[in-house]
Amino acid sequence: MRILAVINQYPTPPFPAAGTYVEQQIKGLREMGVHVDILFVDRLREGMRAYLKLRGQIRQTIAQVQPQIVHVMYGGVMSDQVTRMVDDRPTIVTFHGSDLLGEHLSGVVRKLIAGYGVWASWQAARRADRIVVVSKILYDALPKDVDRSKVGIIPCGIDLDRFKPLSQKECRDRLGWNIERFHILFPSHPGNSVKRYLLARAAVEALSRQGIHAEMHCLQGVSNDDVPVWLNASDVVLLTSQHEGSPTVIKEALACNVPIVSVDVGDVRERIEGIEGCYLALPEPDNLAAKLHLVYAGLRRVAGREKVQELSLQCIATRLNEFYCDLLNSRSLSSSPVSS
Repeated sequence: MRILAVINQYPTPPFPAAGTYVEQQIKGLREMGVHVDILFVDRLREGMRAYLKLRGQIRQTIAQVQPQIVHVMYGGVMSDQVTRMVDDRPTIVTFHGSDLLGEHLSGVVRKLIAGYGVWASWQAARRADRIVVVSKILYDALPKDVDRSKVGIIPCGIDLDRFKPLSQKECRDRLGWNIERFHILFPSHPGNSVKRYLLARAAVEALSRQGIHAEMHCLQGVSNDDVPVWLNASDVVLLTSQHEGSPTVIKEALACNVPIVSVDVGDVRERIEGIEGCYLALPEPDNLAAKLHLVYAGLRRVAGREKVQELSLQCIATRLNEFYCDLLNSRSLSSSPVSS
């Protein structure tokens, strides 16, 4: 099987953490024998100008590689353009979060741009032969007139060979962290308003007022290869996002048996359900601080790894491959002549 993956996020030297979830998904597919070609639209470096040349790029790439399926691995403008142009073979669009949910804390201009991206995602969802969403919240966010029978809920997988429990002391020594402090990992950079850094900061300050020597570290500018070290060096991952689809870092933290304190967002509730030492909190500093205190006073490691076995790269690649096969089989049946 030959797939053309059209992507606008992928790790590069200037942006080492961008699109690692897409990179890992492609890795899983290739390891199980699916031939995946990549058309990379470098939106982070070129901005919206990157889409101006997409029409020519998609036509040229399809002519060269002759894929059986074109899989657009993010929504928004890119998915709208690709599903408009490709009509001679099946298309799939994967939606991850902001492409269907928009952005509500990023300023007027960014809200308008994100709003247009959501509208573009709706158009792509209506045209695409199949749709993948990474969580139930995104399934519910699809337009009401989209046929739900063509939608699959398939979260991104994680590399369990890389994301695994490591010595906390060794990881802290490597990063130069004080082993006596309570270390809280904020899985984004402060400038991303959707992640609500100020709320996380206020929660840590509230915890510190209780006499706990806490430090918060922002996961920014860190290559994906180093993320397991940061996770294992931490006592807890704190997620305060306004919205998410299926945050990969939560699954990676659980694979390392690291506790989670999170607001009820995306599929976090489903991921941490039944895991002692992981907590949902209200989006309020004092409530978040109370849940962080529970981690401080209790389990510093949790039994999360067993819960995410079904999210390994291999398991998710298998589900995606079955999704591809089902699409091709249905197309073949619909184009076959009906015998009298």
